[in-house]
Amino acid sequence: MSDKKTGNKKDSFEMIRLGLVLALYASVSCAVLGLVNNFTSPKIAANQTAKIDTSMKQFFPEDGFSFEKAEGFNGKNLGSIKIEQVILAKKDGDVLGGAAQVSGPTYDQGTILVGMKKDGTVQGLKFLKLTDSPGFGLKANDSTFTLPNGKTFYGQFEGKNASEGFKAGENFDAISGATITSNAVASLINAGCASIFEAMGENNEQ
Repeated sequence: MSDKKTGNKKDSFEMIRLGLVLALYASVSCAVLGLVNNFTSPKIAANQTAKIDTSMKQFFPEDGFSFEKAEGFNGKNLGSIKIEQVILAKKDGDVLGGAAQVSGPTYDQGTILVGMKKDGTVQGLKFLKLTDSPGFGLKANDSTFTLPNGKTFYGQFEGKNASEGFKAGENFDAISGATITSNAVASLINAGCASIFEAMGENNEQ
């Protein structure tokens, strides 16, 4: 009987020891991840800001444009879609267009920047983030992938009017085998363009 009790105590101590070791490893891992995040987050944010600045100049390449965040707009949640920011494109003091940074679910997650003129003409679409499946959803951001119409998925939106919204099969082509991603990106574009229209109206009234 004493041997059995001694064995039970040893098992209990071993379980406690293993639990403490695992807890220590978890604490160290969290601390390391925190340090890595502190070092990488500013660089990631700076890279994204640079990408947005470059994209705005591509959306509105003419001389004389200035870009600034829409006054009074501090982000907006539309269900699972979030409008991160709206940037207005101004020339000679007039708002002539803008861009919206939009995040939301795709097949996984995506963040886009969509540019639009005052009349609703889409100036371009850039992906700031897309974590969908390689070979399927990631084709949406693949410059080497072209649709049967000869355009990239993101390139097909340029020049189209966003006032009526985008619907697969009606005014844009979905990616075969990645309809979830295609429709989700269209939802992000629709939400972004609606927010640009709203911000342009509010800022033109001021």
